[in-house]
Amino acid sequence: MRTRTTCLRQEPRTSLANPATMIVVAMITAMTFSASGAAPTPLYHLYQEHFGLTALVTVIFAAYVLSLLLALLTTGALSDHVGRRPTVLGALILNIIAMVMFITAGSGAALIAARAVQGFATGVATAALGAAILDVDQRRGAVLNSVTVFAGLTVGTLGAATLVTFAPDPAQLVYVVLLTLSGTEALLIWHMPETVQTKPGALTSLRPHVSIPIQARQTLAQLTPVTFASWALGGFYFSLMPALVRVATGATLPIVGGLVVAALTFSSVIAILSLLSIPADRVLLGAIPALALGVAITLGGVHAQFVAVMLLGTMVSGLGFGAVFSGTLRTVLPLAKADERAGLLSAFYLEGYLAFSLPAVLTGFLVPIVGLRLAADVYGAAVILMAVASLVAIGLSRARARRVARA
Repeated sequence: MRTRTTCLRQEPRTSLANPATMIVVAMITAMTFSASGAAPTPLYHLYQEHFGLTALVTVIFAAYVLSLLLALLTTGALSDHVGRRPTVLGALILNIIAMVMFITAGSGAALIAARAVQGFATGVATAALGAAILDVDQRRGAVLNSVTVFAGLTVGTLGAATLVTFAPDPAQLVYVVLLTLSGTEALLIWHMPETVQTKPGALTSLRPHVSIPIQARQTLAQLTPVTFASWALGGFYFSLMPALVRVATGATLPIVGGLVVAALTFSSVIAILSLLSIPADRVLLGAIPALALGVAITLGGVHAQFVAVMLLGTMVSGLGFGAVFSGTLRTVLPLAKADERAGLLSAFYLEGYLAFSLPAVLTGFLVPIVGLRLAADVYGAAVILMAVASLVAIGLSRARARRVARA
């Protein structure tokens, strides 16, 4: 694998300067943050039973996302100023603190606080790690970032569901594993070189803002509708699917719901790796119909009370989700300079997590009023409409571009 690295400020403790090693460590660390974010999903039912609060799941989820969005708005471009390594180390320390808070949580309020700290840590790390991967290998960086996100979500969801189903004291063990991984990764990152030239303005960059390079703004805006559709799809599965599986099929083992959710992210990885040779614009056009079709099949499986159909629909949706995610990053990331990468990634993830969270939170509050199945139908229909609208928007944009080119 040919890589390009700019290892700046060689220091005595820097011993992991091999580009391949740096990419692997950065990817594993990013996967840990993704896994940490997904891990509580199979535990939500246990939390709800233990603390007896109907809306607890929605509030925990909202705390995580709001903190993550705050981190993206304030620290999204921080690593462009102070460097990738100190930013990631700070995020790992916060994640370790969050894992300790989960392990010792004795109330719903403590869980909400832990999830908020975890969300902020993930927001700090997301842009910095993604930019670090691009620093080391600009040619493959967009694909590696895409694979890392979905691989981490797969491992986190399936691993936590397995522990919840088969291991003793899963509410503790899940976080002990993640704490150990975070500590190990902090040690590895400490011994790695910096990959970007630092620049002044770190304190100013902490003011809430969205940093999008001028040359990338139009392209990112054109892809915003499909970004919203795909991430709303992710919110649908991560917020509702485990509960839908239980209600629709009577399957109470957490591993069943975990398998359905993991099918979404695993099929996304397959899509990303399978479509590397296809131009990003063609990938996007083919992926959007898969998003809509997959949701429709999944809802059909819910009403038929058939897990296999739900699993099939989830895999179709996942192929679309992964293809959209990868196609978008392959399109916009090459437009950023080295010292603009973290800011652009932060803006992309800010869009994504807004689409991921807002519909899910609103649906969570709607469920006690109208019921889970009707709420899922409304959410699924909204995702399908967003996917169709994004397809129309891309078609109109291309037709307009062709007219301009002929003029």
